[in-house]
Amino acid sequence: MEALPISLNDYVLSGGGANGESYDHKSDPSVMLKLYFPGKVRQPLDEMLLARKVYDLGIPTPEPGEYVVTEDGRYGIRFRRIPGKVSYSRATGDHPENVDRYAREFAQMCLHLHATHLDTSQFESVKHRYFRLLEENPFFTVAEKDRIGRFIADTPDEDTAIHGDLQFSNAIFAGDKRYFIDLGDFCWGNHLFDLGMVYLCTNLSPAPFIEETFHMPKPLAVEFWRHFVPAYFGEDRPLKDIDEQIRPYAGLKTLIIERDMGEPMPVFRNALSSVL
Repeated sequence: MEALPISLNDYVLSGGGANGESYDHKSDPSVMLKLYFPGKVRQPLDEMLLARKVYDLGIPTPEPGEYVVTEDGRYGIRFRRIPGKVSYSRATGDHPENVDRYAREFAQMCLHLHATHLDTSQFESVKHRYFRLLEENPFFTVAEKDRIGRFIADTPDEDTAIHGDLQFSNAIFAGDKRYFIDLGDFCWGNHLFDLGMVYLCTNLSPAPFIEETFHMPKPLAVEFWRHFVPAYFGEDRPLKDIDEQIRPYAGLKTLIIERDMGEPMPVFRNALSSVL
């Protein structure tokens, strides 16, 4: 697919993330641009094609537009902008008195997503993704990889949707409309793999990271999880039991974090203690 040339003179910077930056169109408030950092060409194209498939499924997400390239060779995607949007992490940080409401709304979004059945021939399996990450990881021993691999394999399969990067900053709302964003890791599989990221973001991540990334103190993030659990799992399951069930799935994110950081990350590896 050919990228459509655009000029950044038509856009104004509105935010940033791990892979790139976001821009709003100066004269068309209905257009936003997700622009990847230099050198990333295939990733934005793959995300654009995947975003279109997800949008066509009816999963609430901003409508993707064109695959684009700027004058300096950076590639990105144009989306239909959601005016007045705010993420659930930002809303919680700005209005901690509403943490229960925001956690429950986010939980309902997740329940709906995880009940969406997919044609598994059209998307990647979350297990295959983790097996690939496990094989590429140079920091775990052979014995540790074997135990982690068996844990992944023994998790029951589900043919339902997985966001792949289920942070509460990747869910937004505007008025009574709710949307998932950043669906570049969308796949199918057991919902527990997805919930591991929610637990990691609210419980495992260090306080400075939570404050910088999610705009709230860590105790508030932990409180968000405490309200999320009964809204997702029901009121009759103890929080301690859910934490024990989800914690090793959060630990699997170590494979992604160590890939990106290029070194072992003990703070996250500890969540795999029951597996290793």
